Amino acid sequence: MSTDSAVSADSALSAVRPDEGRHRVPRGTAFPGVAAVFVVFLAASSVPSPLYPVYQQQWHFSAWVLTVVFALYVVGLLGSLLVVGALSDHLGRRPVLAAAIALEIVALVVFLAAGNVVVLAVARVLQGIATGAATTTLSATLVDLEPPHAPGRAGVVTSVAPLTGLALGALGSGALVEFGPAPTRLVYGLLLGAMVLALAMTALLPETSPRRPGAVASLRPRAALPAHLRADIVPVVPAMVAAWALAGLFLSLGPSVAGELFGLRSRLVGGVVVTLLAGTGALTVAVLRTRSAASLLAPSSALLGLGVLTALAGTVTDLVWLAAAGTVVAGVGFGASVLATFGTFARLAGPHERGAVFASANIINYLGNSVPAVLGGIAVTAVGLRTATEIYALAIVAIVSAAFLLRLGQLRAQRRAVAAPGD
Repeated sequence: MSTDSAVSADSALSAVRPDEGRHRVPRGTAFPGVAAVFVVFLAASSVPSPLYPVYQQQWHFSAWVLTVVFALYVVGLLGSLLVVGALSDHLGRRPVLAAAIALEIVALVVFLAAGNVVVLAVARVLQGIATGAATTTLSATLVDLEPPHAPGRAGVVTSVAPLTGLALGALGSGALVEFGPAPTRLVYGLLLGAMVLALAMTALLPETSPRRPGAVASLRPRAALPAHLRADIVPVVPAMVAAWALAGLFLSLGPSVAGELFGLRSRLVGGVVVTLLAGTGALTVAVLRTRSAASLLAPSSALLGLGVLTALAGTVTDLVWLAAAGTVVAGVGFGASVLATFGTFARLAGPHERGAVFASANIINYLGNSVPAVLGGIAVTAVGLRTATEIYALAIVAIVSAAFLLRLGQLRAQRRAVAAPGD
């Protein structure tokens, strides 16, 4: 979620527009500033991806340990989403956002000080907690600050910003690691400066959500899938799992695949690998944002499966251009899948059940993002990177094929239901 579109939707849909009262910067200035902080947060989350092979080389840990470090970020993020996701509705946007930025600053300091994989894992957990708290608050703030003349802009930004951040973070990190000094330090130092600026900007933001009681009660995790929604949502689950499992593969093992299987040792290439998927996904979300979720469910699954198969063919034949082309196609499917699955949850859930329903969506997305990545890391240790990558890709194709078939079955059932009254 990244991975994060479903997260953003939860806050965006539940946000209200209270009286803002006195504020220090105009609404028109605040909105793009908040959007920029959103992108920076997600960029920070993908920065370690091109660095993982460097850490492995320095500290001599196995692929399964690498994917566990990746998954720990997701654990921190998911826990934060479930526990503090609604906190800004009670304490106000600025205090929660400031606390999230402060925790991100602590995480970046820990990254700078990391000298072994244990400290790296601690940094990733802290970063996950900070990112979870920030994304929900930033999403709600964007809705609060949405210009009256541009309804829907906040929804577009909260869908595009996470994937854009993932792409820019990985690409920028790869470039700095390859061409800059202190490969495991410089990028975190720059992010630290950006976060200090974000903290200063937060102090100038208007407070758009006044304090109200219930802060402690809001910390109780809520997740549910009401019985009346299951028939429509269950067919969407395989598409969610496949899309985020693919993202997990690219963010954790993608740079290693580029280096070891294709011989592309440049750390910049490691960033490009992630950017091809996430950046294409972001562009797809921007282009298809006006399409209905129902119209995208089947095509997104088909494109995701086709892209993965093409990339797999490139991997098996050692053709870099074919693997890259497949990644771009998979990126289109990834972005379309994010729109389709989020849109389905948003359309089906009523106002009184959105919080719990989107919490369920978050759980599905992030388990799909982390568990397969960890299993992939274990498989790399057991059977080697090439075989593990092939198995992982085929598993994604199998899952996405199930999603496609379930959607076709759903469409046939809907057509029969429409035709039945006239029989």
